[in-house]
Amino acid sequence: MALFIVALIVFIIVDIAIRVIAKKVHEKKLVKEREEALQVSLNLDYTSESKTLKRVEVEEPKARILCVDDEPVILDSFRKILVLDGYCVDTVETGQEALGLIQKHSYDFVFTDLKMPEMDGVEVTKAVKHIRPDIDVVIITGYATVQTAVECMKYGAMDYVEKPFTEDELLEFTNKLLIKREEKIRQTIKPSVNITNVDNILGVKSTGFSIPGGVFISDNHCWISINQEGHAQVGIDDFAMKLIGKVDSIEPPNLGMQIKKGEILFTVKANGKSVQFKSPISGKVVRVNNQLFEDLSVLEYSSYHKNWVCIIDSDELDSELADLKIGKAAVNFYQEELEKLKSLHNKIRSGKETEDYKHESYIEVGEMSNADDISRERYLEEFF
Repeated sequence: MALFIVALIVFIIVDIAIRVIAKKVHEKKLVKEREEALQVSLNLDYTSESKTLKRVEVEEPKARILCVDDEPVILDSFRKILVLDGYCVDTVETGQEALGLIQKHSYDFVFTDLKMPEMDGVEVTKAVKHIRPDIDVVIITGYATVQTAVECMKYGAMDYVEKPFTEDELLEFTNKLLIKREEKIRQTIKPSVNITNVDNILGVKSTGFSIPGGVFISDNHCWISINQEGHAQVGIDDFAMKLIGKVDSIEPPNLGMQIKKGEILFTVKANGKSVQFKSPISGKVVRVNNQLFEDLSVLEYSSYHKNWVCIIDSDELDSELADLKIGKAAVNFYQEELEKLKSLHNKIRSGKETEDYKHESYIEVGEMSNADDISRERYLEEFF
């Protein structure tokens, strides 16, 4: 027994070491690819688009950034620092060129120097927010002009960065901006609900909701799909997964268990807290999905199809399926649930000192698991 424990510990240590080494190798490979992209791109001719344009593209960028500054040395710093961290970066030396580019290309951010000849940062900010209000503007400023940079925020600038800056300071600042932008987008996009196919299932972190065609949805957020044997596969629907977030474990029903509709079928644990799911139908549990329990991370990509929790053999399907939602009825049900969520958020927010506790009808992934005990009880009462 002692040898087994030692062997197990050694295996775990080796496995962790291999993962760490593989991660470092992958990171080095990415840096090398980005360094090569930096060298190649700077030798390409983009004068047909803009006289001073220098562009560096990387695969799967964190974001696309346009930097405008009349000091080439500042632009060189932006390119080198941000490209190696995984950003696509275009740089130009005049505000006029920047405005021309934003009308032809999609950017997430425009970094603009405040003090520039002909067209300064204030004018660039106003123009960008007028032409492309979806782009976030960041001011590059020296200490002496911080007050003016702050004033630019009245015209829609997101934030400002002071120069000179170190590599770490710029990376930390930009990564915080990216998080802020993603949160803003998430809070302004109204959640959509769609019937979809297998290939278009949205992940837990998406702003929309997926309901696969042919799948039934219960009031307590289980889904049911009838397999070729005529048995019911039962799982956790997309709405519940977004509320719960990352699942730590699932306590499945016992094989052979006779279950009645409305009785507790399985229990999900997340962040140390349990959510009990009631059975949408009556019958006998004939299978549990051990493959799912071995890798619960797959639920973050889709909780449907092969990621069911258990299979029930029911003699009452014909009558009990009538109480479930499918197709347009399921879409309408989700929309009603979103209205309930909006009302719940307002109730919770009214009892908090902070005003931004939750954004109306948008589901923050894992919000129920992260809520305090009183708020969490409200979620359970409303949706489970």
